[in-house]
Amino acid sequence: MTPHLIAQAAPAAVPAGRLLPAALIGIALIVVLITRFRLHPFLSLTLGSLTVGAIAGVSMTDVVKSFTDGFGATAAGVGTLIALGAMFGKLLADSGGADEVVDTIVGRSSPRTLPWAMAGVGALIGLPMFFEIGLVLLMPVIFLVARRSGLSLIRVGIPALAGLSAMHGLVPPHPGPLVAIDALKADLGITLGLGVLIAVPTVAIAGPLFARFAARWVDVPAPELFAARQEPGPQERRPSFAVTLATVLLPVVLMMGKAVADLVIAEGSVARTALDFLGTPLVALLIAVIVAIFTLGLGAGMDRKAIAATLEGALPPIAGVLLIVAAGGGFKQTLVDTGIGKLVADWVQNSGLSVLLLAWLVAVLIRLATGSATVATVTASGILAPLVTTMDTGHTSLLVLAIGSGSLFFSHVNDAGFWLVKEYFGLSVGQNLKTWSVMETVISVVGLVFVLLISLVI
Repeated sequence: MTPHLIAQAAPAAVPAGRLLPAALIGIALIVVLITRFRLHPFLSLTLGSLTVGAIAGVSMTDVVKSFTDGFGATAAGVGTLIALGAMFGKLLADSGGADEVVDTIVGRSSPRTLPWAMAGVGALIGLPMFFEIGLVLLMPVIFLVARRSGLSLIRVGIPALAGLSAMHGLVPPHPGPLVAIDALKADLGITLGLGVLIAVPTVAIAGPLFARFAARWVDVPAPELFAARQEPGPQERRPSFAVTLATVLLPVVLMMGKAVADLVIAEGSVARTALDFLGTPLVALLIAVIVAIFTLGLGAGMDRKAIAATLEGALPPIAGVLLIVAAGGGFKQTLVDTGIGKLVADWVQNSGLSVLLLAWLVAVLIRLATGSATVATVTASGILAPLVTTMDTGHTSLLVLAIGSGSLFFSHVNDAGFWLVKEYFGLSVGQNLKTWSVMETVISVVGLVFVLLISLVI
């Protein structure tokens, strides 16, 4: 997979004055189609790409080629990782491994440390799982812990949601970070390491610390949903906590190993070659899925038919995500090939603005308009892709994380996650704005602050 990330000069027949209006109108069309007409983001991104090319005056044949090239390159590079991540997450859930992690951590916590434990649970479960899947999985636990501990639902729930959300926006193999890494040609291992480094203090601030204030603003009892949480029967078993944790962290260790090897081991050596291969995202996640079949699937007593059903069932729910991500890649390539990306890059370089701050602001604006963190990430990455030719590896990874932070800013009524949290927690719109929406904003702003601080020392 070799996406065309080097900005090409705009065709001679296209006046530079038409490029910026083309980009603005194309993005505005995407926003209106998603928010006003409720059109699926896949269709909206496709139509937006064609609109950009038409207004810029590029041959529509060339526009279609740019879009399909970007679509195919992104689907080949990122789509395979999303599919493997979904399989891994489904095995974790169906085997009971996720429940084992949750119950072990929560069972060893006191009422004082429970919010911190819930933040850890949310982050661990959020590492291999999509936000929505992790949320559905954690809801019974959040309600059960709130009822048994006597703590406010907000005091217990917000830390878990913060862990889930921060991982979703900042840490691969989630779709948003993967798309940004692919579009900006960032090093995955370095981005993963910096993402975890930023996510840990961000979760602490937006989770347990913020929850102390949010619980005073909104005090609601745990709903009676999942009141009789099912426990494993006498014939059922779960993989142990240690085995589950080792399996969850395996792909992270492999990808981090590649990043470390690239820094400290001589190129061409056997160890460097082996670690580079094992730490390639596709290989790392493929190994993780195969290992999970044995440690989680067979380890929980699942037979081959049940394991096959779990792996097969993981793919249909992510079809929409794959199409959105791939269409985002097509839109990005259209921006690059028309010369719009280079125009924006030249303006940024001459403006004196911090590239990281600009990336965050672009993602924030698209997030507020569309409600989608993924759409915000893929669009902002496409706009800023030409800038990476002037950035070193570390700052390119920070650019990915600045975009990821911006994509989480202030979830509100146009975000499906907003309504999912509201309905599960039994909150009013106002209560959800004061808790969930503010929490997302805290994650976004704190994430940006840490990105800027790290940029001063690397």
